[in-house]
Amino acid sequence: MGLGVDPFVAITALILVILVVPMDCQRPQVVNIGAVFAFDSVIGRAAKVALEAAVSDVNADPTVLKQTELRLLMEDSACNVFRGSFGAFELLEKEVVAMIGPISSSVAHTISDIAKGLHFPLVSFAATDPTLSALQFPFFLRTTPNDAHQMSALVDLINFYGWKEVISVYSDDELGRNGVSALDDELYKKRSRISYKVPLSVHSDEKVLTDALNKSKSIGPRVYILHFGPDPLLRIFDIAQKLQMMTHEYVWLATDWLSVTLDSSLSDKGALKRLEGVVGLRQHIPESAKVQHFAQKLQSNRSMNAYAFHAYDTVWMIAYGIEKLLNEGINITFSYSEKLLHARGTKLHLEKIKFFNSGELLLEKLLKVNFTGIAGQVQFGSGRNVIGCDYEIINVDKTGVHTVGFWSENGGFSVGAPKTRHSQKKTSFVSDEKLGDITWPGGGREKPRGWVIADSADPLKIVVPRRVSFVEFVTEEKNSSHRIQGFCIDVFIEALKFVPYSVPYIFEPFGNGHSSPNYNQLIQMVTDGVYDAAVGDIAIVPSRSKLVDFSQPYASTGLVVVIPANDDNATWIFLRPFTIRLWCVVLVSFLVIAVVIWILEHRINEDFRGPPRRQLTTMILFSFSTLFKRNQEDTISNLARLVMIVWLFLLMVLTASYTANLTSILTVQQLPSAITGIDSLRASEVPIGYQAGTFTLEYLTYSLGMARSRLVPLDSTVEYEKALKLGPTNWGGVAAIVDELPYIELFLAERTGFKIVGEPFMHRGWGFAFKRDSPLAIDMSTAILKLSETRKLQEIRKKWLCKKNCAEKSKWNPEPNQLHLKSFKGLYLVCIAITVSAFIVFVLRMIRQFVRYRRMERTCSLPRASWSSSPSMRLRELVFDFVEFVDEKEEAIKRMFRRSDDSNNNNPSHVGEVQADTEVPRN
Repeated sequence: MGLGVDPFVAITALILVILVVPMDCQRPQVVNIGAVFAFDSVIGRAAKVALEAAVSDVNADPTVLKQTELRLLMEDSACNVFRGSFGAFELLEKEVVAMIGPISSSVAHTISDIAKGLHFPLVSFAATDPTLSALQFPFFLRTTPNDAHQMSALVDLINFYGWKEVISVYSDDELGRNGVSALDDELYKKRSRISYKVPLSVHSDEKVLTDALNKSKSIGPRVYILHFGPDPLLRIFDIAQKLQMMTHEYVWLATDWLSVTLDSSLSDKGALKRLEGVVGLRQHIPESAKVQHFAQKLQSNRSMNAYAFHAYDTVWMIAYGIEKLLNEGINITFSYSEKLLHARGTKLHLEKIKFFNSGELLLEKLLKVNFTGIAGQVQFGSGRNVIGCDYEIINVDKTGVHTVGFWSENGGFSVGAPKTRHSQKKTSFVSDEKLGDITWPGGGREKPRGWVIADSADPLKIVVPRRVSFVEFVTEEKNSSHRIQGFCIDVFIEALKFVPYSVPYIFEPFGNGHSSPNYNQLIQMVTDGVYDAAVGDIAIVPSRSKLVDFSQPYASTGLVVVIPANDDNATWIFLRPFTIRLWCVVLVSFLVIAVVIWILEHRINEDFRGPPRRQLTTMILFSFSTLFKRNQEDTISNLARLVMIVWLFLLMVLTASYTANLTSILTVQQLPSAITGIDSLRASEVPIGYQAGTFTLEYLTYSLGMARSRLVPLDSTVEYEKALKLGPTNWGGVAAIVDELPYIELFLAERTGFKIVGEPFMHRGWGFAFKRDSPLAIDMSTAILKLSETRKLQEIRKKWLCKKNCAEKSKWNPEPNQLHLKSFKGLYLVCIAITVSAFIVFVLRMIRQFVRYRRMERTCSLPRASWSSSPSMRLRELVFDFVEFVDEKEEAIKRMFRRSDDSNNNNPSHVGEVQADTEVPRN
């Protein structure tokens, strides 16, 4: 069956083929690529084997480059810039289309400039300097992540354990300096920092290393970051061990140079003992069939490391790029550089150097390569760096090197290996990330604190406010000791006991001693480094939190409004004119008067005689009825009348005073305050008081927009009371005071007649202020939380703030215009004196009459059968007889005495008659 083709279409297709594919395009039999790196180095020894294996595998694969042979030409740079540059020129003379290497970042800077000038791709598998950027070196590519990527992993590890300050130890070259610069940038993002840097030359001897590390011991941080090139001797750890720096106080974190060193050598047990507790990074090579095949192929070579895998992938990446170039019909041609032709005649013979004509096209093809190599995915991202790899977290102990976890840029830390790169979204919560148990220096499993106060460090300079009011919180004693004391000081000292290390400190008061200092100035001095910390009643507000780091609040506060008290509860208002003590005295006075009048009137007044119940009722009603009307019972005794005169006068004064005071209270009660809280206070135009030096002024003016002219600074509780009593209409007076709750609670405990209106607002707390990024701020926060779990905080509060009144004080607060007992002290003394005198006179009369009565009985001829021979019994009978005598009517006693006086003879019958008359009836 034939197939018809339009002649016009066939001719057009033939023309397009002729235009697109040159007639003379032929695949070259050999394509040269160059490699310049240090052969005799930890990375170089493994990389050389890997490069050769990769070229062999490429040539053996018929799907890549087909009949074209890939040839690798290598030159040794010996980690030297001059030799590396010379080697690069040697390779260019041999017509290489691209160049691999170098390992050294210093050499890479120079050769990148050469590649930029001669337009050939330079692909490095080990130069990790972050400053080798695409902008400065457009022909430089990197198949391994740069140091900024692993510094991000390292900073995440630092942040994971909560350390804030580190000491960096690094090689003083492009690799070390630029790597630590990237570390500094990453730490800044986490609000951490490098507190001290230790640059070391690669040629430093033991004395230089010892002096440098020994000097770093005087600095507080104990977290060391090590960033070098691979060092087979591991000298840094030998010296650290001699300086006692491999103990439980220290943390040693190493970049991937350590894992490369350990993976490329057979470490003995002695070396592992030196490294006990060191934590490092290792590039994670995912398990795959390609990795197993490569490992079996080179199983005799035990110096393989992650960079050798990247070197292997680099060869394949260049092969794929050349394949794409050839598939598009691009010829592999070279030409002399016009720039180098001017160097003809020199001994360098630079005019012989040829450059690849399609270098820029090959660079474009390389940037588009995307395949899975043995080290993972090979794909270039921004900056012409391969997309970052994952890292293993390794830990060295006495038994070997162990993987305790993994880190990925998107997944954070995990115990299991990440399945695919960038497959997870990184969480912002450190608690969701996990790592296995780590053996730290010294052999312990407990995380080191990472920061101490060195023995040679100066004591912590702590500034405290020298208050002149509310001195219970913090102040300086005015005696010769000048000791700093107060509630805040005691809390700080007790919290410091929970910090797990010694913190030497000295308190330095701030203020002139005549007025309380400005707390914003105090915070600013901590920010400026004049002081290390500030302790006192310092409110945590946003403006201050931007300057210093605060500890966990140790006291909750909030602003409140205080005004003169006008209590609206009138249920028991009739009791308010007198104090409770005076009411009790008045009640007792009524009962005493009732008893005294009954005693004085009982023998002569029939109204006060009768059955006991009637006498008790009469006695009480008589006393209390003196308040309202004339008594139904008249007093007969002159002594009783005298007592009643004084009592009625005292009662008249008490009644008049009560009436006047109650009228005053009721009048004030009808004048309610227009201030009900901060909103009504803000809407009014009345003057407002505030405590000088605190943040209240800033809040009222800037946050609430109140005019500064309305605000009156006050310095003490005395000024508070005076200003509130003067009121808003008098000069110097205020309608209300706005201040923090702890101050107001102390003010109300000492002063009466004032109250809080509305709800607390602007809820804040008091904390201790430290310089930014101070580890002590975190440790003190933990200590305050531990202190709050004990009763010590309540005991300190009770000691300083409950001297007069406290939370458990009585709910009754005396009114400012109540009458006290001392107001009637003089009247009561007069009344008591006359009443006691009358009672004594009455008792003396009774004793005189009883003696006469007893004498009369002894003159009786009839003996008393009831008399006892016992003295005690006779005394008791005597007392009973006296009581019975007093209970007799006065008239009967006098009649008996008159009859006895009228009898002048000794007639026995008359005596019997007199004796019979004494048996009078008792009513």
